[in-house]
This record gives sequence, C-alpha cells and structure tokens, in this order.
Amino acid sequence: MKNNLILGLAIITLLFSCTTDDTADIVINDNSVVNNSTTTGGETTKPLVYISGTMSTNLTLDPNNQYILNGPLIMEAGTTLTIPKGMTIKAEATGASVYIAISQGARIIAEGTASEPIVMTSNASNPVAGNWGGLILLGKAPVNSVTGTQTSTSEIGSLPYGGTDAADNSGSLKYIRLEYSGGAASGSSENNGFSFYGVGNGTTAEYLESYEGKDDGFEFFGGTIEVTHLVSINNHDDSIDWTEGFSGKITDAYVKHGPDHDKGIEADGYNSDYGNNASPKWWANPTLTNITIIGNGSSTGGEAVRLRVGTKASLNNLYIKGFEKGFGIHGDASDNPTGAWVLDGTLHATDVTFDDVTTKLENKTTEIFTEAEFVTGDGNGTATDFATWGAGWSRE
Repeated sequence: MKNNLILGLAIITLLFSCTTDDTADIVINDNSVVNNSTTTGGETTKPLVYISGTMSTNLTLDPNNQYILNGPLIMEAGTTLTIPKGMTIKAEATGASVYIAISQGARIIAEGTASEPIVMTSNASNPVAGNWGGLILLGKAPVNSVTGTQTSTSEIGSLPYGGTDAADNSGSLKYIRLEYSGGAASGSSENNGFSFYGVGNGTTAEYLESYEGKDDGFEFFGGTIEVTHLVSINNHDDSIDWTEGFSGKITDAYVKHGPDHDKGIEADGYNSDYGNNASPKWWANPTLTNITIIGNGSSTGGEAVRLRVGTKASLNNLYIKGFEKGFGIHGDASDNPTGAWVLDGTLHATDVTFDDVTTKLENKTTEIFTEAEFVTGDGNGTATDFATWGAGWSRE
C-alpha cells in the first residue's frame, strides 16, 4: 500500500507540473490513487486520491489533493496518520465497510481550527445518516471486559484494545466535524461517529462534532480519555454512550436531538454482553462537567440521561430541556448495583436545571432513594456556552 500510494502521488506531481491543458482524465489503477485533475476555465481542480487499506508506514494527507475514503483505512501500530487543517475527506456511501481506524500503538494527528475545521463526510450527492462508518481510535488504557494485560476486540474491524496504560496516547484530534456516519455491519455491530476503544488520557480530543449519525455520536469503550467541547447533533441513537469501565472526563458538551434519536446519554458500568471480567471488578466512573442536552419537548417523550448496569459517575452543571424524563436510573442488587452507588455518593448529579421536563428522576433500581439524594443544587445548572465555543466550525 505504501509503495502504491507514493507511486501514485509521484505520478500526479509529474503530470501536473508539466501541463494545464484540457487533457482527458487519467486513471491509475493501483487501488489507491486516481488522478481526475482537469482544467476548466483556466482553473485546475485538485487531483483525486482514493485511500483505504492497512498502512504499515506513516500517511500524511496533502492539502493539494482531494481524498475519498473507499474502504477501511487502518493505521498499524507505530504509524501516524496526519490530516492538515481545513481538509475535507469524503467517504463512499457504502455503509459500515468504510471507516478510519487508529490501531493500538498508532496515532492520528488531525488538528483543525475554528476557522478551518477538518470535515469527514459522505461522498453521496444526497447524504443520509449511515452512509459510512466513522472514526475509530483503539488504545491501551484499562477496560473491564478483560483483566490485566488482556485485550478485548472491537465490534467493527475486530481490532484489539485495552490494557494497563491509563496515559496511553493515540494522538490529537481538534476541530473535527464528522457527518452521516454510523453504518451498521449487523444488528449488533454498528459504527458510531467517534468510537474510543480503551483510549488513554495522553490523547488530545477537543472540539469534535458528530452530525446526523445513524448510531451513537460518541461512544467510550472503557479507557481514560479526557475530552472537551463535544457536539452531538441529530444522531439517531444515543448522543453520548459509555461502557466497559470508562473513567475519563467529558467537559463542555452540547447535545441536540433531531426527529430520530434515543438517549442524550446512555451509560453502562460494563458491557453486559461480555460481563465485568476485571479482577477485582470495577465499574465505569467518569466525570462530566458543563453538559447541555436539548430534546424535542416533554410532550414528545424521551429520556435525557439513562444510567444503568452499575455505572458510577460525577455529573456536574447540567442543563436538560425538552424531555418527558430527565434521569432514569436502572440496576439491581446483584451485578448491576447502580442504585447502591447513589446511596454511597459515587453516582450523583450536582447543579442541574430541568426545563420542560415532566419527570426529573425515575428510579428503576432495587434501592430506595429520593431525588434529593441523587441531585443536589436543583435549578442551579447553567448551559454550556456553545454559542461561543461552537461558533465557526459546527453545523449547528
């Protein structure tokens, strides 16, 4: 793949340093590069480059090219994918089989700016949710579906993730807008917008948007990553989802539901399909701060936050608007002690404002507790300042 890509780019460079006339398109059938550069009205369009495959060497995208993702692009351990600011990558609208995966030990450096974000979107003329897969990062931070140095396997790509390095570094993501993702491989294997599998807190992730995805906007499969300034707009399943012992941080998130949606946040202490296999057992326990969740109105139903399967969490400064239910807490007295964590204070919400919410808290656990034992500072929450930090790069 490396040699083909370099060869194709070299041919493109040679062709366009020598001519600007209206010659016919030249197709280089090396499975990685197609030169569709033409001259129209004196202006030369950018060469078109198809990218996919498993990369064993670094890959740096060139802002002088157009890129179309036409299959899985998997960066192997020891490699780095670099995407310059302002670049748009389009993905063939063939569903789950088109995605970017950063394997354990690999890195991605994709740093846009508010004025020049990086956009990953569908190549369809009329794009819809689920046109392509999404962006997958796999790290070596702890997950509770396995124990010790064992690894789990991602549902898309069957790639390993998890380990013992909480500070693992998968690279840097800044100002990235990802659109029309979430292609499903099967009923149980679905891409999300951004999937973080066992990603460590050495990774930078800030100013990220998942727009109009078929599945979750952001999902955290264990790991310790600390993310800031997330935007989830019109995603059809959960906007933010965690499982497998996620114990990182989410600071400043703006969630807005479209007509197709599930929860604003759906949180599991472990993956119930695999079990809590850590020894000793432990549960997800992230910290969330400055979270805004906007629904479609209390009369339309919906639940803003569901906490279940034994998750712990510290939820601070939330603004929840337009849901039938604010929080739903689900658990039992056995393997899913979500209610017990409310009683011992390891699952709690501080400073929450409910606006157009019919039922603030629904307790579906075996424990008895009051709303005040879970939420302190009812009415004190303020919305994240999305109008300021989301300006210029978000679709909203």
